[in-house]
Amino acid sequence: MKISARNVLKGKIVEVTKGATTAHVRIDVGGTIVTASITNEAVDDLGLVKGMAASAVIKSSDVMVAVE
Repeated sequence: MKISARNVLKGKIVEVTKGATTAHVRIDVGGTIVTASITNEAVDDLGLVKGMAASAVIKSSDVMVAVE
């Protein structure tokens, strides 16, 4: 499958936590944890479970940086 997103972080799922409608999927990407918020339906459709390989795909037309 070809996608237009430029930022693809490959890793392994370390936790899947379902809420009322949205799930948080935590992916270990080289020792850094990235958390994705996706629908429970997407989790079920993709069969996401702890320990499986997964990629976090980040697509954004704007990135904002705040300085404190």
